[in-house]
Amino acid sequence: MSFSSSRIHPVPLTFIAGFAVVIAVNGIMMWLAIDSFSGLYSNHARDHGVTYNRVIAEQKARDGLGWKVATSWQPESQRLGLSLANADGSPLASARVSVELVRPAEKRAPIDVDLNNLGNGRFGAKIDLPIRGSWDLDIAVESNGQHYAITKRVFLQ
Repeated sequence: MSFSSSRIHPVPLTFIAGFAVVIAVNGIMMWLAIDSFSGLYSNHARDHGVTYNRVIAEQKARDGLGWKVATSWQPESQRLGLSLANADGSPLASARVSVELVRPAEKRAPIDVDLNNLGNGRFGAKIDLPIRGSWDLDIAVESNGQHYAITKRVFLQ
């Protein structure tokens, strides 16, 4: 007796079809991931790497100033507050401040924030946010010829 059959058994075909689906889905996901994010935070990554020792020296000088930056957010009035103090706690009254809001999770243009000097080292502005969530506040302070920069991650709702 012969047990051979010309019919193809469905089990091997099921395995082959399953692997084909997994490979196709993985290929699509890889294509979407590579297409949507370049992996670079900056277009000049090599230049930033070469000059990294200068960045470290600037950071040590900044930390040596001992300036303190405190932020506040009032969701009801959509007001951003900023207060600046030097190392001994007295306000930086003569400071000039520039702030940019950067959305860390999206490729979105930074939002420049024009802060009003409220006096006594305090600054404030009303901001119309396009979207609520996590934002990076890139803060640059200049006072008496000294420069200070810091980035603070805040959740604005």
